[in-house]
Amino acid sequence: MDSTVEPAAAVQHEVEVILLKQVASYLAMPIFVVDPEGTLVYYNEPAERLLGYRYDETGEMPIGEWSTVFVPRDESGKQIPADQLPLGMTLASGEPAHGTMWIDALDDETHHITVTALPLVGQHDRKLGAMAIFWETTKP
Repeated sequence: MDSTVEPAAAVQHEVEVILLKQVASYLAMPIFVVDPEGTLVYYNEPAERLLGYRYDETGEMPIGEWSTVFVPRDESGKQIPADQLPLGMTLASGEPAHGTMWIDALDDETHHITVTALPLVGQHDRKLGAMAIFWETTKP
């Protein structure tokens, strides 16, 4: 069995989210997945490099925790509240959101990233959560 999908956690999630986690584990771009309440359910290896910690070490976290653990900051250095992060805005509105920010990773590295968040909607309009695709930008 692939170690990127935890059996106990996989049982709790919709099949589309399980499949998304599997696909994300094979992609080279950093991907971060949350459930409808904003709880982190997965991030892939490329995201691990930017976040400074392996997903196996952090596991699932509520939005109030992950939105402060990775310390997202705006261009002036002010911490960005969870509801103003692209994922928070997407969860609230059900629409894509995009933004640029600085994050202080768990390994004490600081990264300037651009984030695009997309809602995850299953068949029959089921709200499955949201995903963020992000990348490190070289120009602030």
